[in-house]
Amino acid sequence: MVKVLFVCLGNICRSPMAEFILKDIVKKRGLENEFIIDSAATSGYNEKFQLGIYPEAKDILKKMNVPFTEHMSRHMKKEDYDQFDYILAMEEENITNIMKIIEGDPKHKVMRLLDFTESPRDIIDPWYYGNFDATYSDITYGCEKFLEYVMDSSNEKTL
Repeated sequence: MVKVLFVCLGNICRSPMAEFILKDIVKKRGLENEFIIDSAATSGYNEKFQLGIYPEAKDILKKMNVPFTEHMSRHMKKEDYDQFDYILAMEEENITNIMKIIEGDPKHKVMRLLDFTESPRDIIDPWYYGNFDATYSDITYGCEKFLEYVMDSSNEKTL
């Protein structure tokens, strides 16, 4: 079982998009029973106000035929470190904030989603910049490359 936690600032745009995009990809490949996928925020602001997925994020998921369920923002907790194999941040600032929450990463679980690609970089926050198409594209690319990495790693372990 591979346990993945996506993390962004508010858990209303990028991290829930990544959660549902990866869930869709693994389901289409018949791997949904091999993964636990969730998302969280480094800020508790949206959790406090019980905000769900941002409307424009829902719109792009609908446009791209990515199924999603109701989702309420949640703040990442220190215990998440022990519960997940991979903690995938959307940007470097998220990693800084994650480290404050978990107080260290001795198992090297924390990285940016696009670190698994040929073009490691931050995924811009569409809440500030408004480009949900670009964010969707980056997240999908990152999820595909992450899944390739996980599948290659699991194949090496079984050899």
